[in-house]
Amino acid sequence: MDVLKPRWTSSSFLLYLGAFTILGAMTGAYAYLADRYGNVAFVGWTLLMLAILLVLAVGFRVRGAWLTGGLFAYLTVAAFGTFVGAVFEWWGWNAGGGDKAFDGWHWSQWLLILLVLAALGLAHDRYRFPLFVLPIAVLIWFFVTDVISGGGSWSAVVTLLFGLAYLATGVALDRIRGFWVHVVSGVLIAGALLYWWNASTAGWWAMAAVSVVFVFVGMAVRRSSWAVIGGLGLWASATYFSIKWTLGDARSILTDGPPSADKLWIPIVVFASLGFVYVVLGLIAAHRGDGPTTTAVPVVTPPPAVAATAE
Repeated sequence: MDVLKPRWTSSSFLLYLGAFTILGAMTGAYAYLADRYGNVAFVGWTLLMLAILLVLAVGFRVRGAWLTGGLFAYLTVAAFGTFVGAVFEWWGWNAGGGDKAFDGWHWSQWLLILLVLAALGLAHDRYRFPLFVLPIAVLIWFFVTDVISGGGSWSAVVTLLFGLAYLATGVALDRIRGFWVHVVSGVLIAGALLYWWNASTAGWWAMAAVSVVFVFVGMAVRRSSWAVIGGLGLWASATYFSIKWTLGDARSILTDGPPSADKLWIPIVVFASLGFVYVVLGLIAAHRGDGPTTTAVPVVTPPPAVAATAE
């Protein structure tokens, strides 16, 4: 059975909006319940929420509501992860790490990730819902990076390598499942480079150049997510240089006050230039066949009698 692709309609938008609103409410409910109840009671509450969502997911799937069933299956996996985490907390399996990201030995966290990955794989096999690819890609990256690195530059190296590997994987996959792999790939590569380059002016020039490369990668692989990430990188670079050339340092506004009026033209010119860069890149993309398409709509001329009536 092939993976289906959700169509962007008013119905699908509202279904996605509703599902992620529920996910936000679930997050708030978990925080509220964990604060008011002990570990055992919290396990019971998370199990109840898991059971309700599972029944809804299966029910929608049986009825043939593929999109709704897939969204509730996604929520079910999220509830499953919270339930297992609550059980681990109850058992005292809450091994912590160090102060840095990926620092320390997180054996209970690794076990939780593996269980959630297994649940995601099972749900993807049953529902063929492409959104499951997103957490699978993110969790695999996080698990491997946490196991083999201890934070800092080495974690950034692993992240960059994962981003490049996901780029190759996304090209090899079908266009539906490959979408989320390309998204994660672009974010990981950009995140690793930003980690290294964010502290210097030369680094931000390099970030701007790489952002342009991202746009051309998007043209080459026909994935707009790369153009989106590249566009955001250019925006972040323009913001940095606007602040740098206007204030000298963003923190100086706290000590020296707002910039003088004779420098306020700088961000205007910077962002106007950025706008023209976006337009040029858009025209290049259109020239390379990655532009908007138009469909001619036939105009039906009414018979004379109908036209007379309408007048």
